Amino acid sequence: MEFLAYSGVMKCAKIGELRDGLSRYLDQVREGTEVLVLDRDRPVARIVPAGGPRPAPGGDADRLLDLERRGLLRRGKGRFPAVLKRAQPVKVRGSVLADLRKERESGW
Repeated sequence: MEFLAYSGVMKCAKIGELRDGLSRYLDQVREGTEVLVLDRDRPVARIVPAGGPRPAPGGDADRLLDLERRGLLRRGKGRFPAVLKRAQPVKVRGSVLADLRKERESGW
């Protein structure tokens, strides 16, 4: 079983499969694949290469460009709204805590 993970494809193996084919799974880990260990279909561990996750081919710039082209990412323009640049936080009338308690008591 395989899943698409942040750093690439992640293999999944149940404990019995891992025990029976440990050498095969370790070879895949040496090549950079992560293995998610499942106990009764619940994740319990992850086997990753000792050097940590490998960077995506082409680096972060290519990966970001690909995500942007696919519509999964929208890069910021570097401008912040004026309200975020204020030194003082915005003052709110009333008690936020009291309003929260009232809302929870009303069952909303």
